[in-house]
Amino acid sequence: MTTTRDAAPAPEALRTDADLAVHLLRLGDDALVLGQRLCQWITRAPTIEEDLALSNIALDLVGHARTLLTLSGRLDGTGRTEDDLAFTRADREFTNALLTELPNGDFAVTVARQLAYTHYAVLYYEALAAGCADAELAGFGARAAKEVAFHRLHADNWTRRLGLGTPESARRMQAGLDRVWPYTAELFDEDDVLRRLAAAGTVPSPAPSRPLWEQRVSEVVTRAGLTVPEPRWQARGGRAGLHTEEFGPLVAELQSVRRQFPGGTW
Repeated sequence: MTTTRDAAPAPEALRTDADLAVHLLRLGDDALVLGQRLCQWITRAPTIEEDLALSNIALDLVGHARTLLTLSGRLDGTGRTEDDLAFTRADREFTNALLTELPNGDFAVTVARQLAYTHYAVLYYEALAAGCADAELAGFGARAAKEVAFHRLHADNWTRRLGLGTPESARRMQAGLDRVWPYTAELFDEDDVLRRLAAAGTVPSPAPSRPLWEQRVSEVVTRAGLTVPEPRWQARGGRAGLHTEEFGPLVAELQSVRRQFPGGTW
C-alpha cells in the first residue's frame, strides 16, 4: 500500500493569500479606526438622535472590522485573531487610509468625512459582492454594502441640511469639505498588491470606481448649494503606516483596556 502526502500550496497561491491578507487588513483598519472616531461623538453629538445614529454607525463599522480582521489573520499565516490585530499592534502597524483617522472637528467635518467614506465604501463593497470568487468574502461585501448605504443616506441628508440651512451652517459644511477632500484620493490608490489581486480575479481594485464616486458626491454637494473642493495636494501614507499626529492618541484610547488588563476576558 502506498500513501501520498497532500501537495504543498503553489507559490502563486501563497502569494495571493498574503496579498489578500494585506488588503483585508487595510479595509478592516479603515472600518475600525473610523468606528473608533465616531465613538468619540457619544454623549457629545448635537442631539440625542444623532448620538444614537452615530453610535449605531460606529457599531456597524466595528462589525465590519471584526470580519475583515479575522479573515486577514486567517490568511497571513500568523494565527492572529481580530483582537490581536486590533489591540496589540503599534500605531505604525495600522494601514488605514488617513481619511478615516482625521479628528472629528465640528459636526460638519464629521459629515464631510462620512460623505467621502460612505460613497466609496458602498461602491467598493458592491464591487466585492459582484466580483469576488470567495463566497464568504462576497457575502460580506453584499451585507456591508447594504449597511453602509444607510450610513451614506445619513451623510447625504446632513450635507444637504447644513448646506441649505443658515449661512453659518453652509459656511461650516463647506469648510468641512475643504478640510477632508485632500485625504480622499488615497481611498482609490492602486499598488502592486491590488494589481496582483485584481489580475488574479481575487478581489476588485477600488481605482475604477473613482469616477462614479466623484459623480455621486458631486451631485450631493451641488444640491446642497456647496462647491466640490479641488485640493492642490493629496495626503497619502496611511497604507504604509505613516499617520497623522492625532493618530497615536486614538490608538492608545482604542487599546487602553486591553493593555491595562492583558489576557482579560468578558
